[in-house]
Order: sequence, then C-alpha cells, then structure tokens
Amino acid sequence: MASVPAVLTSEWTKIRTVASTTWTLLIALVVTVGMSVGLCALMKANFKDLSEQDKLTFDPTSISMSGMMLGQLAMIVFGVLVVGNEYSSGMIRTSLAAVPQRTTFLLSKIVVAGVLTLVVGQVAAFCSFFLGQALLGDHSTTIGDDNVLRAVAGGGLYMGLIGIFAMGVASILRSSMLSLGILMPLFFLISPILNSVSQTKKIAQFLPDQAGTRMTQVIDNPDSSIAYGPWGGFAILVGWVVLAVVCALVLLKKRDA
Repeated sequence: MASVPAVLTSEWTKIRTVASTTWTLLIALVVTVGMSVGLCALMKANFKDLSEQDKLTFDPTSISMSGMMLGQLAMIVFGVLVVGNEYSSGMIRTSLAAVPQRTTFLLSKIVVAGVLTLVVGQVAAFCSFFLGQALLGDHSTTIGDDNVLRAVAGGGLYMGLIGIFAMGVASILRSSMLSLGILMPLFFLISPILNSVSQTKKIAQFLPDQAGTRMTQVIDNPDSSIAYGPWGGFAILVGWVVLAVVCALVLLKKRDA
C-alpha cells in the first residue's frame, strides 16, 4: 500500500518533469498579467471618452483582473494535461498498479496540481492588480480599500479553482482532446453567448466562469441582473468543482483503467 506522502511526491515529480505542464503554468501567469496591464493602460488612455454612467460604475479592481479571461485558458489546458497525459500515454495503468487506492491516487494528483494552480493564480492576481493600478493613475484604487483585497484574492482563487475543475472533467472524460473540446467552447463561446442574450442570462450566471468572475468585482453595476454577490459566486464555483471531482472519483473507482 503506497503511503500518501509517497504518492504526493510522485505526482509532484510527474508535473515538474513534464515540460508542457510547466510551460502552461508560466504562460497562464504571463498572459494574465500582460493582458491585464495592457487593458489598464488602454482604459487610462480612453477614460475621458466613457459615458458618465460608465465613469460612475468604473471598477478599477475588476479591470486589473481582466487578463484572467485569457489566463484561464492556460489554466484549463494545464488541468486537462495533468490528468489527460496519463490516459493518452497509457501511464494510467502503471500509476494505478503502483497506487491501487484510486481515491488516494486521484486526490493526491488534484492536491498537488491544485496547490500549484492556486499559487500561480494568486501571484498572477496580485501582480495584475498592482501593475494595473499603477497604470490607471488617478482612476486607481488601493489594496486597503473596501473589498479590494477580497476581490484580488478572489481572482487568484478563481484561477486555481478553474484548473481543478478542468482536472475533474478530464478525469471523467479520460481524454485531453475531448475535455478541451468541451471546456473551451463552454468558457469562450457558449457562456458569453448565453450571457449576452436577455432570455438566457439567468441560466448563464450560474455557469462556472460567470460565477467565478463575480468574485473579482468590487463595484456593482446597478443594471446588473445577477442574483448573487461575490461570496455567492464563490459558492457556485466551488459547487461546480466539487461536483466534477466527486464524479471523477466515483467513475475512477467503477471503471477499468
């Protein structure tokens, strides 16, 4: 019977020795910070052109977290690769032979990879915030203002949870291509479309990405029809993550490798 510390060490070795996963995390960090900084600079240059209503509801914290829209793409890829690589290479049989306790095996993988996504997410969030606020100048806020620290930390938490959610989905589907073929359209096509149509907004607001990005907002739009606040968004996203991981655990124990 493999001990938990040994399994955790094994999973850490797998992740750090595979170039694709290491580079994907680095890309997530660079893309998130780079896009956030660029959008903050663009906003500073065009702030005078905003309508009075937009100026009143301008959220400097949220705009500095905007790079997460693209950074989550890399986090999804990372989560899928961590699990999917074992199935595509056939290493899953060797891994399960070495660790017959399937719950221990999958949870160890999720814990190690999840900690990495959370750490990278927090680094990306705080770097994006401080660099973005520096560029916003007179339109900036500070980390000590009401709810700002919660929003920035929430942005990093969102990035990490999206990565864990992707791991759960990849374990359920046992295919990197199929997982990416479902998650990418869901986050970058289906969710935005549903959220832009008035008849489907009430459904879209409960999708993982829509709920998660609510965590990064400090100033509410008075015209928003969202039925929950930042903590409600956090609870919804955690619900999606728990559902994916629990389903993955149940199926892993029932199916052959």
